[in-house]
Amino acid sequence: MEWTGARYADKPTVEVHTWIAVPPDPVWMLVSDIELMPRLSPELQSVEWLDGRSGPALGARFVGRSKHEALGEWATTSHIVEYEPSSRLAWAVEDPQHPTAIWRFTLEPQDGGTLLREWMQMGPARSGLSFAIDRMPDKEQKIVFVRMREFEANMTRTLEEIKKLAESPRTPGEASA
Repeated sequence: MEWTGARYADKPTVEVHTWIAVPPDPVWMLVSDIELMPRLSPELQSVEWLDGRSGPALGARFVGRSKHEALGEWATTSHIVEYEPSSRLAWAVEDPQHPTAIWRFTLEPQDGGTLLREWMQMGPARSGLSFAIDRMPDKEQKIVFVRMREFEANMTRTLEEIKKLAESPRTPGEASA
């Protein structure tokens, strides 16, 4: 990720991608299992569906609990805002009309496998990072850049783990991840 000088109000984004040697359906089973994500992320600690849900659907909500060495621990409620099985899953954090962040996975058939992308946008609503910016407004661009680099590294790790799980051979009778 190159220095952009972006400020929080610019709604900075980051995207990572990987190619996985299996078709989209088995990759979707992993991507859409948000309760699996804490195992794949260094920051996300737990996820719990709300309103009696057990999986994603348009409008479904879940609570995610996260932990970061410098930012502490927090919980957010996310709302599924895009849901196209085996193709696209996105959620807005906190208020879907004015989110603190938007996260999206897209899956695309490619060369007999799947091109998996993870994308996120910071803002436009205030988030925990806003408090760090409030304390050091002259360092806003650096704070945003460092956080986006962290997101990029964590997202890269998540996709690597999804790729490993999707491509790992299963023995007969073994449950999927």
